[in-house]
Amino acid sequence: MMKTSNENNELKITKKDLSKVFWRSFQMEFSWNYERQMNLAYCYAMIPILKKLYKSKEAMATALKRHLEFFNTTPHIVTLILGINAAMEEENANDPNFDVSTIDNIKTSLMGPLAGIGDSFFWGTLRLIATGVGTSLALQGNILGPILFILIFNIPHLLFRYFATSWGYKLGTGFLKKIQENGMMGSLTLGASIIGLMVVGGMTASMIDINIPLKIGTGENAVTVQSIFDDIVPRILSLGAFGAVFYLLKKEVKALTILLGLAVFGILGSLIGIF
Repeated sequence: MMKTSNENNELKITKKDLSKVFWRSFQMEFSWNYERQMNLAYCYAMIPILKKLYKSKEAMATALKRHLEFFNTTPHIVTLILGINAAMEEENANDPNFDVSTIDNIKTSLMGPLAGIGDSFFWGTLRLIATGVGTSLALQGNILGPILFILIFNIPHLLFRYFATSWGYKLGTGFLKKIQENGMMGSLTLGASIIGLMVVGGMTASMIDINIPLKIGTGENAVTVQSIFDDIVPRILSLGAFGAVFYLLKKEVKALTILLGLAVFGILGSLIGIF
């Protein structure tokens, strides 16, 4: 008689486990930090899954560290990525040959594109609609104004957040089985790594702003130092600042020390006219 997966002691995530992830996902904005942004809340949301899958202290510690890496996306859609990661952790716990690096790579590659969609819909569209309806009624002294604002924005958000948890898990489970059958795991890992690096590069260019207004020359022939650097490579100073911080982190310099150093450097540079 053929043994079932349960008889073979295969670890399986249940709907109850995913519900715990859903309820814990509301912490994304409460523990935000400048170094790794939503990482603490993301790891907190994954704990029920990790506790069920990893029984040894060493395996649990490794999994927790894996989900403490940098993470940031629109909080309303985060459960979709959590569900996918839950499916991948389940596969990793049951398959000793599973490539663990794909778990973080998939998370990194999805957070940027999904943030673009989530920000556009929830912050850029739904919130404006809710604000318009709520404000028009509130200006008339109608108590329904703030009530409708809360309901119009939060009902779609809560429904999507709830169902996206299971959608992500089902998507992750089915997708993983298909790529393993086709032998595409190596290609997936490479592709996810490339997309992840592109996301980090885009964030570097958009989130780090350095401007040097110093001028060389006089009159109409004067050019700013900033324009010279931009002519070489646009945003090269932002890239250089990122590289310096990355180098210091690799040398195990504390993040707080780096932040204080950047603050002092920026203030002094502004006082003497460099920035």
